Amino acid sequence: MRYISTKEKKMFLEQRPWISEAFNSLQSIHTLPRSIYHDVETAIAIARKFNKEVLEPIYLSEELKCMQDHNYLAWDFVKKAGEWRFYSLFVPKLFGGQGLNFFALYPFMEEIASVCPGLGHIIFVHYLGIATLFPSMNARIINKVLRDVAKSEKEGTPRLLDLTITEPEAGTDVQEPIIYGKGNINGTATKVKGGYIINARKIFISNGHLSYWHIVNVWEDKKNQRETALQCVIPNGTKGFSFGRCEKKMGNLASTASELIFEDCFVPNEWVSMRVQDPGIKNSKKGPYWYTHTLVDFVTSSSRAGVGAIATGIARSSYERTKKYVTDKIANNDRLINHQWVQILLTEMYKNVNIARLTYLESVYTDMLQGLFKLLSKPPVHITVTYLPRFIFTLLSPLLNLPVVTWFFRKYYYDLYTDTERNNSTGWASTAKITCSELGNRNANIALDITGDDGLRHEYGIEKTFRDIKLLEIYESTNQINAMNICHAMVTNDCNDVIYYK
Repeated sequence: MRYISTKEKKMFLEQRPWISEAFNSLQSIHTLPRSIYHDVETAIAIARKFNKEVLEPIYLSEELKCMQDHNYLAWDFVKKAGEWRFYSLFVPKLFGGQGLNFFALYPFMEEIASVCPGLGHIIFVHYLGIATLFPSMNARIINKVLRDVAKSEKEGTPRLLDLTITEPEAGTDVQEPIIYGKGNINGTATKVKGGYIINARKIFISNGHLSYWHIVNVWEDKKNQRETALQCVIPNGTKGFSFGRCEKKMGNLASTASELIFEDCFVPNEWVSMRVQDPGIKNSKKGPYWYTHTLVDFVTSSSRAGVGAIATGIARSSYERTKKYVTDKIANNDRLINHQWVQILLTEMYKNVNIARLTYLESVYTDMLQGLFKLLSKPPVHITVTYLPRFIFTLLSPLLNLPVVTWFFRKYYYDLYTDTERNNSTGWASTAKITCSELGNRNANIALDITGDDGLRHEYGIEKTFRDIKLLEIYESTNQINAMNICHAMVTNDCNDVIYYK
């Protein structure tokens, strides 16, 4: 082996791409606890059992119900998933959950989406709500909401979470940090005695009608959105809050897209999970915009990897259903699978599934090492939250109400967080979102090319994959906006004075 000095090694490793930028799965081999692998095995096995016993018998009939009535709400499925304890399955025992590692959520979602991404989306969006509340690092509210989730699930009346942010004239521009503040928002929070008055109309809120806890994002000053963001938690039944219409959608029908209306809705201070104008944030070293930018990136970095997992499930569904079709179909006195052109296209579909899976998993590895899940991945923390009995955390639960706990979490995740960590996690998440949705779209098209008119028949479930994947190309910001995020976070982050969206 050619000699290289320690100084030279360091110098060459400082060149792009960095190890922390391009080899997170390799780093994870010796960094992440081995028990995470066992959690992934457990999650996949549970999902496959659920698919066989619950999803496969009902997903086509549920799809038809949603087609015939866009106001149909899949409450039976919500309750069935609750019976399987899916809404607390990946919640840490620290907050009353069952404690499977968050890493396992993503392969779990791929499995569920390989049968029905619409019904699976109900589960995913619940965890999107959790991933929105978590970055507030408000330990008191996180503990209260998630313990209620676990309790209600056990009682047979599961209370789900959603992310409430997009508005009629503000979609991507309130979800993408580099264009944050450009949206024409209507949602505002006005400070009053004891809390805030919320006035907003939120649209395209996934699971809106199915959720109990709404993680609402608004602003105190429309003209200074970057430094006046406010996140609050609003439960059903709050005075001034009401449900509007359900949107008519083409795909992922079972997960409703809702309009939520807030008219002079009073939110007490105790339910404000994060306010970036609070003195502790406003006067911190990094300031309110850093908190706003980082909070948005924490949410999208975890959710876009999830979109990638769901898109991979759709790519896999297209492949598996097409494979079954060509295995049974007779063409020119021979099974279709014996035709060379079919074999080549099937192989491309199989390749696309594996490329998509590798991409979203790389994003999850990055999040485990550098993003929202990094503290839970530290061996001492992981061992504690994994192996201590649940009753110990129940006894310790009142300590989470102490302001010092929230202070510690925010110090670790915001003040000590670096640009490199944030860029890597958000850049890989956008890479996963784009790559997986494009490959899912490619597989859906190939499936229809092979199956022809038969692929349009509802009972095969093939045309459904084509409709479902289209949403994921625009969901969690369009693929083009995600490409700009990659450019900002990973491509041009070592260039000076780059102007975006000129």
